[in-house]
This record gives sequence, C-alpha cells and structure tokens, in this order.
Amino acid sequence: MPLYEYECEACGVRFERMQSFSDAPLDTCPECGGHVHRVIYPVGIIFKGPGFYVTDNRAKSSTLSDNGTKREDKKTESTSKSESSKDSST
Repeated sequence: MPLYEYECEACGVRFERMQSFSDAPLDTCPECGGHVHRVIYPVGIIFKGPGFYVTDNRAKSSTLSDNGTKREDKKTESTSKSESSKDSST
C-alpha cells in the first residue's frame, strides 16, 4: 500500500498514512480536527540498466572483441598454420 503524507491547514502538522488506492483521502487532522490536504513531494529517481547514458548504446569498435581486447584476424592465423605445416612436411 502507498504511503501518503498530509498537512493540516489549521495547525501545520504533517503526518503520514498508509492507504489503499481505493481509499478516500483523509480530510480531518488527528491533532486539531482541522482540514488537511495531501502533500505531493518529489521522489528520488535512480537510473539503472541500459539506455540511460550516452555510452550505453554506442556502436562497438570493429577492432575490439567482446572482452575489450584486440582480436586477431583469423585468416592470418589459419594461413600461418597452413604455411608452417607445409614447411614441416617438405
């Protein structure tokens, strides 16, 4: 259930009440019996997850692998292996 804050217009006291969404708002102060109104105040926002920062969705560089190290061209590896096997067979 949400926590609502109320303020009395007569005595200025502030208090909180847990109420269901379907409950009617309070209208009397528990201290003096005066009229109260619901206080709306800002809440803290925490940005977590992808999509909140400029660097989150930047295109990855083609020279970096997934772990951030430079990846080597596989063609040069395979050709150097085949060349070394040819040299050893002759």
